[in-house]
Amino acid sequence: MQALYDDMLPGITERQAAYAAAVGEALGGVCDVVVGDPVKTRADVDRVVGELAADGLDGLLVVMLTYGPAMHVSRALAGVDLPVCLVNTQPEGAITDAWDMGDLTYNQGIHGAQDTANALVRSGRPFHVITGDWQSSEFVDAVGLWARAAAAVTRWRALKVAIFGYTMNGMGDIRVDEHAFLRSLGPQVDALGTGLLVRAVAEVEDDAVRGLLDSEDARFEVDPRLSAAEREDHARMQLGLRALLDAGGYRAYSTHFGAIAEDGRFARLPLAAASSLMADGYAFAAEGDSVTASLMAAAQDMLGATQFTEMYAMDFPRDAILMSHMGEGNWALARADRPVRLIKRPLGIGGLGDPPTFLFQYAPGPCTLATLVALEGTRFRLVVSEGEILESDELPALEMPYGLFRPDSGVRNCMDAWLRLGGPHHQVLNPGRHADAWRAFCAAAGIELALV
Repeated sequence: MQALYDDMLPGITERQAAYAAAVGEALGGVCDVVVGDPVKTRADVDRVVGELAADGLDGLLVVMLTYGPAMHVSRALAGVDLPVCLVNTQPEGAITDAWDMGDLTYNQGIHGAQDTANALVRSGRPFHVITGDWQSSEFVDAVGLWARAAAAVTRWRALKVAIFGYTMNGMGDIRVDEHAFLRSLGPQVDALGTGLLVRAVAEVEDDAVRGLLDSEDARFEVDPRLSAAEREDHARMQLGLRALLDAGGYRAYSTHFGAIAEDGRFARLPLAAASSLMADGYAFAAEGDSVTASLMAAAQDMLGATQFTEMYAMDFPRDAILMSHMGEGNWALARADRPVRLIKRPLGIGGLGDPPTFLFQYAPGPCTLATLVALEGTRFRLVVSEGEILESDELPALEMPYGLFRPDSGVRNCMDAWLRLGGPHHQVLNPGRHADAWRAFCAAAGIELALV
């Protein structure tokens, strides 16, 4: 609304433009910032928002330079295909007895933020809000957190997920309306025939197999009972999967054990392959679960190394839950003081040969568990629980990656809420406490958030 003040305060446009540039410079350590021109009219807004949206950016920060009437920005912000964050700040963080009408005008952005927020709410447009002194580290960190979430959402909208075979029959909580998933959130789910994997495995070069086996020998404690044929078969499956994913532009995938077993051309399940691909940054979920595979890709983009897991059993004396899966786990998140082992493991599921399997314990410490619930139509809910992986002794008879998760809210409260909210049985787990990051992600993606 600077046009109203141009006569009263000559130079206000240039002064506030310098303030906007200073905010952008202050954020340079946590994100790449492009500062648009100050806008005074709806035509200005439409032009600048259009320019920014066309610039390949991950999100749009809206900063009030003076009072900003929402009718100028309502249509542009409701329609822009970028995550939006409303920044509620002002040039000076403290009011002093030297302030006059000019100072009040320069620092009156808060009620413009209220007007704009009201318009966004009325339009149904998801958005995030950050209030604070732009010169503080807390403010910069908050914008950095949102920027990572916005980038994850923007990448999510172009995500491709490969499902080898089909989603496990009878398993309902991992199913999704793929049209609604694509339309509302962006991930594209493609079903691929297992024959593609057969051919990709056959095309793996011997030198690549030897290189992979040598790297495993150097990094892991390898079970001497594993035969050369078992290890070579596992290596070829890992390299074949990687080649297929890279060729198709897939950052996430699932190989349902039933589809692999029923194909008739595989000797064993690619459990170790899933573990190593997760460690290399490919998102994974078991049993044809495209929803959790997609969520893992978002978690990797926003939070780094991510564990695919599920709740196996509750331990009431320790107020904890045993987290594990059939044999797939990201060994990049193993505890550092115990070796990661590649073992020969009998496994009746699938009716195939013994699958080489990585065995390790999750690293103890604070962590965050998250799962995405597909509700009706385009409604999705993210259920998040903060807690910790406990320091614990090894379970010598358990031949798969595992850890004991104690939710901050306690097992009883957490599980009661989890079940009431429809939380499915597959989850992603990240070291550290990241409820705020998931909150920003949900605001950017338009997903309901539930903390349990």
